[in-house]
Amino acid sequence: MTTTAETTTPQLRPVSPAEHRHADMAAGSSEAVRLREIPFAQMLAIRAEPGSPMAAVVEAEVGRLPAAVKQVTVSERATTCWLSPDEFLAVLDDESLTAAAEVAETIMAHAGSASGNVLDVSANRTTLELSGPAARDILESSATIDLHPRMFPAGTAVATNFAQTQVILHKTGEETWRILPRSSFADSVVTWLLDAMEEYQNAG
Repeated sequence: MTTTAETTTPQLRPVSPAEHRHADMAAGSSEAVRLREIPFAQMLAIRAEPGSPMAAVVEAEVGRLPAAVKQVTVSERATTCWLSPDEFLAVLDDESLTAAAEVAETIMAHAGSASGNVLDVSANRTTLELSGPAARDILESSATIDLHPRMFPAGTAVATNFAQTQVILHKTGEETWRILPRSSFADSVVTWLLDAMEEYQNAG
């Protein structure tokens, strides 16, 4: 009698860059300031001259591109940040782990020989969200730009240096900020933020 051994395929799951710090972030949060990771956001790096054929194809898929420094545009499909006159980062609303790759493939197929490029860079960065009444104070202690609401209102984003790390900083609400470091620097940014949050542990 021959017995065929059953083989089980391991079920792999993605691990976010800051997953190992989720418990630390929860423990370090308070009423004054809260920190969490928003993992696996689907992101596109876009290179397209405004008004060009490539820009038209991109906008047909993800919505209008920002036109000025710090500007963010929001469509039904994506939130897009201005990084330079011909460089943008689009964060898709679709949470499917293949969404960015599929959109990039569609755009490039429709663009033909148009000058420009769109790449899936979802694995390149993670998203940390800092919120609460003390969030701006914490960011200002290491940010290299003016974060006063007159200069940096809600709906503003910029590529900048923070805690000796290059990040994209996006203010999504009056007391809510999203910090997008490269994945390899996520741990160090979390460590810096948690250290700065310690003084607020007993607040509120």
